[in-house]
Amino acid sequence: MEYKEKKINQSQKILLTAFECISSKGYANTSMRDIADAAEVALSQLNYHYKNKEGLFIEVINFTIREYLQEIERHICLGKSPKEKISNLLIYFRGMLEKNPKSFRLLYDFTSMALWHPTFGETLKNLFNDISGLIEKNILKDNQLKNNIRRYSSKDISRMLSGAMFGIAIQVLLDPMEKELPSALNAIELVFDN
Repeated sequence: MEYKEKKINQSQKILLTAFECISSKGYANTSMRDIADAAEVALSQLNYHYKNKEGLFIEVINFTIREYLQEIERHICLGKSPKEKISNLLIYFRGMLEKNPKSFRLLYDFTSMALWHPTFGETLKNLFNDISGLIEKNILKDNQLKNNIRRYSSKDISRMLSGAMFGIAIQVLLDPMEKELPSALNAIELVFDN
């Protein structure tokens, strides 16, 4: 996700700065003071707008999720056929991995925390359900899949597709020198080959 420069209020400035700080250094390695300094605001302003670090992190995640879901749906809808739609989604996904891996780092940092924190877990569960739902609604509805795949529900296939994308993404982040990994996303298109 790339955030365009525009006139923003102080709360938004703090939110965008928190995104940059946390996605660059990780939640555990980022203090409220780091964010306040980077945003060029008093620490009390962070507490005024977001109460505490957890509250700010939840807002960063919710903001990122909203932006991310809108971009996913926009890219899916650029195609006409299911294969074009998944292809557009994969192009977007590869572009994000290449140009903005911070969003994925933030997601994986959040994922590890979500395993232990019920509020975070619910938010992450909803994100994955929403992404699978977008794939199911916009790509898989009324789609004629290969015979051997047709026995699975579109919900199962959409979960498999989103899981494969996020699984490959973490491999890319862990081994950025491996140039073949992003092209592994192309294998997802096999589901749509007749």
